[in-house]
Amino acid sequence: MDSLSAFLQRVIDYIEPLAERLGALGLALVAFLDSSFLSLPQVTDALIVALTLKQPSHWFVHAVATTLGSVAGCLALFYVARKGGEAFLRSRFKESHINRGLDLFQRHGWLSITVPSILPPPTPFKLFVLLAGMASIRLWTFIGAVAIGRGFRYGGEAWLTYRYGEQATGFIRDNLPVVSMVVAGVVLVGGLGLIVWRRRQRVSA
Repeated sequence: MDSLSAFLQRVIDYIEPLAERLGALGLALVAFLDSSFLSLPQVTDALIVALTLKQPSHWFVHAVATTLGSVAGCLALFYVARKGGEAFLRSRFKESHINRGLDLFQRHGWLSITVPSILPPPTPFKLFVLLAGMASIRLWTFIGAVAIGRGFRYGGEAWLTYRYGEQATGFIRDNLPVVSMVVAGVVLVGGLGLIVWRRRQRVSA
């Protein structure tokens, strides 16, 4: 764990000056890379906190830029899956696991993307993105699902940093998994309730 923390800190120390010079665009770029073809576990989270500490009044801009960058990165993977991701996944994962994941999308739709998008590593979020492409989820449904999840995550981090300053950094670092699971649970319950309500509305119509 200490070696991982040291590695993350070195990556942050290298990227932060560049991202700071680019401002919100830098955050969007890092989020895009992290959500698409690179894996930078928790670097995006740490970076949005670091930059918001230096520019608290820009917390909302930071949250929006990071969310949009992440959505764009996820879209890149989504299109890869639509064009040929099925062969890639089936060569690396058991058929039963893939079928179970596809069944999850058929039953729960956008929630199958929104909930994992809130959770931090080691949640295999990119696998869910690829499965969404395979399952032919509608484009705008996919975009909305990712935007909601990432918006909760990055918006929450940016707001906490704006509101509590340095005190928020330790809290986010030590409690991000727990807080993310609580938020994801609330979204899951609310989303399932909405799905059930809409189905009942259709039946009664």
